[in-house]
Amino acid sequence: MLDRRTLFGAAAGIGTAAASLFSGRKAAAEASNKSLPDVEKRGALGRLERLPTLDAEGRDDFLTGFRNWRGSTVQRAAKVRFEKVLAEAGHDPKNEMPMDKIHTLIENDHVVGTEGLMRVYSQRMAHRNFYLSFADDADTYLGEMEAYDEIGPGTLTLNPELDIPSYARHEIHMQPGGYVGNPFAGHLYHYGTNAFYSARATDNYQDQHHARLAEQVPTPEDGKVLRILDMGCGLGQLTVALKERFPDAEVWGIEVGGPMIRYGHMRAVDEGVDVNFVQGLAEDTEFPDGHFDIVTSYILHHEIPADISRGVFKEANRVLRKGGLYFPIDFYTGGRRGVPGAYSQYQEWKDHRWNNEVWRIEYKDMDFAGDMEAAGFDVNKEGSPAWYSNRNIYGTKPV
Repeated sequence: MLDRRTLFGAAAGIGTAAASLFSGRKAAAEASNKSLPDVEKRGALGRLERLPTLDAEGRDDFLTGFRNWRGSTVQRAAKVRFEKVLAEAGHDPKNEMPMDKIHTLIENDHVVGTEGLMRVYSQRMAHRNFYLSFADDADTYLGEMEAYDEIGPGTLTLNPELDIPSYARHEIHMQPGGYVGNPFAGHLYHYGTNAFYSARATDNYQDQHHARLAEQVPTPEDGKVLRILDMGCGLGQLTVALKERFPDAEVWGIEVGGPMIRYGHMRAVDEGVDVNFVQGLAEDTEFPDGHFDIVTSYILHHEIPADISRGVFKEANRVLRKGGLYFPIDFYTGGRRGVPGAYSQYQEWKDHRWNNEVWRIEYKDMDFAGDMEAAGFDVNKEGSPAWYSNRNIYGTKPV
């Protein structure tokens, strides 16, 4: 029998151990009258379960505040310094320039460098804090997820035989084990992204950011919304929000990371929301042709190679019925909208290089709307000035 503690050994062995843990069982049972096997050592604040110890919560509070300060005060100072260095060297900072020239000019600047180190090390410390919060009592928390595997409402289908593509195996956001190689990937992503949103003055501790995004999803012209698919659903925050907006629809989330949807299923059951999660690939969902009225995705495309993104567009078109609609929410391609220039270019490169956003630059150079058209969509190209600027770019499958 697998000793759960062996799941926390060398990174090279985590994926295999996690695959053994995920038995591929499908939870189809309706919620019973029994109490949920919910582990809340320190209770919950609405939808957010508190971290298991006061020490862990205190570290999270400190690091979140630190990251907010870095993202505002320190980053502004770094931008001023960056643009001053470029201007003194005879370059207009409002224009982009070759990255090797940028590196030559700023690589030894202490202000710009300090801001970058603050970002990297605060994120690493946060991941470690969250990981140890659950790994230190692994038997309890793994047992909790095992118990939820067989509980509804909603279904969970894990696929330990899934051939995980190489693009999905890297440790995105510096998250230990990434989305597929750590049984606590969902926990790490959830608590880690709360700080990410908070640093951008976007409170999401009750999933309210995802609820707002779900409200912005257009509907097909005929108003028919019977089935919805959320591609690359992560831990299912948008998936749940879509079900809450369209309570009569059958809602599915598909995600390559088994640990992500395992955690997401547990959260959905806690909230009594009837959504279905399946471990699989957005570019090859295995759903029938014309099966869905709406397909969505949230910050998926910048985390996968451009050729896979184009495959996702084709797959979304295939599984949509005629008149159905695809609504992909992601960063603005072609650069940071509204703030052009070398500093934005440098920030995107840092995200690519130091935050393990492996395909961030490749994504930036995509013709997002053009590629959707090539996949067969009639595309609405109205952008939005928000930081998820592609949220109003969507495609309708011609009737």
